[in-house]
Amino acid sequence: MTKRLVNRLQPSKLIILTLLGFVLSWVVSCGSGNVATQAPQSNSNSQEIEFWTMQLQPEFTDFFNQKIQAFEKENPGMKVNWVDVPWSAMESKILTSVAAKTAPDVVNLNPDFASVLAGRNAWLTLDNKISPEVRSTYLPNIWQASTLDGKSFGIPWYLTTRVTIYNSDLLKQAGVAKPPATYAELAQVAKQVKEKTGKYAFFATFVPEDSSEVLQSFVQMGVTLVDDQGKAAFNTAAGKAAFQYWVDLYKQELLPQESLTQGHRHGIEMYQAGETALLGTGAEFLKTISTNAPEIAKVSAVAPEITGTTGKKNVAVMNLVIPKDSDRPDAAIKFALFVTNSDNQLAFAKAANVLPSTIPALADSYFKSVPTGDKSEMDRARVVSASQLKQAEVLIPAMENINVLKRAIYENLQAAMLGEKTVDVAIADAAKEWDAKAGK
Repeated sequence: MTKRLVNRLQPSKLIILTLLGFVLSWVVSCGSGNVATQAPQSNSNSQEIEFWTMQLQPEFTDFFNQKIQAFEKENPGMKVNWVDVPWSAMESKILTSVAAKTAPDVVNLNPDFASVLAGRNAWLTLDNKISPEVRSTYLPNIWQASTLDGKSFGIPWYLTTRVTIYNSDLLKQAGVAKPPATYAELAQVAKQVKEKTGKYAFFATFVPEDSSEVLQSFVQMGVTLVDDQGKAAFNTAAGKAAFQYWVDLYKQELLPQESLTQGHRHGIEMYQAGETALLGTGAEFLKTISTNAPEIAKVSAVAPEITGTTGKKNVAVMNLVIPKDSDRPDAAIKFALFVTNSDNQLAFAKAANVLPSTIPALADSYFKSVPTGDKSEMDRARVVSASQLKQAEVLIPAMENINVLKRAIYENLQAAMLGEKTVDVAIADAAKEWDAKAGK
């Protein structure tokens, strides 16, 4: 899932998704178009809503200006001050503003990071603020992604599911008839690609601060990360098998050495340079490949996301949250529901090539069939991505200290890859670290 739009939601024009989570530091004033180091705070007696998004300018400046104008026309006396922040700066800026009680009224985050602050009681609880009728328009499993301890802290916005973009020429050179559908098949394809072409089948990052894709693979392989009491639950046969899977790939030199030091962005660069055959990302990233690497784009095609024995597919979510200290929570909720209503979600999903999180918007034929006439791989990718929502879920549910868990697993996994620990010792140490640092 590309950073710019979801988890991401990974670097497309939007994501990102994703993601998280991720995850998921820039402040650009929509009115002036100038970068601001600090967002202006509105008068508490006014009905001006401050709205922060992540890296949606300049591509969607006109889109959101039009939507804001429509909202203000429907709600006389209400004004919206839109601030767009770079992806890389959002976490630090929102942490600072929440601590200083100067946070905006509506913030675009991913559930992974939002849950960190939800655990600190930073967001408004929405269960008594949004009617069951309105809530029922959103996909239930996606709404659940923005809950913690049974309380809703976010309103779902746009989504991406991961697809596999593959270089058909490289797979053909390696004698691979079709892209892998499972991690077991991926290991075999990795051997063939390396033996036949000298290149890598794919790139995965084990940098704790970067993508959660490897951690998500554990869940797809049938690993339970934590139990109902929040204690480590991954030191099991399934967990050891998942550790061993990644350790074996690295030790057999089927993963680039940079997997231990470089993030997801490096994997994208390798695919665009023709150095890898497979790339797990959001469907919207095909457009970026076409721009950055047109020759690679010509031989690129799309397949469903690679998964494990569970068959689970990942979905990256972007949501909107309302800080608890907002001086105008009712107005903030009204605007957040406006942005995420079915009509506006459908319009944005078409403009950004992402997926909506409401049931009526997702039912649109745009997500169900490839148009007749000139069919592009982008059209097929959209339909593949949408079809996966039936099996998709947020594989790592919102939890406090998720970054502690991720670091414990990734760092011990790296130690096993480098031969510094056995798999048994590495997984046991990861479990001990999680239980100790999470206070369990």
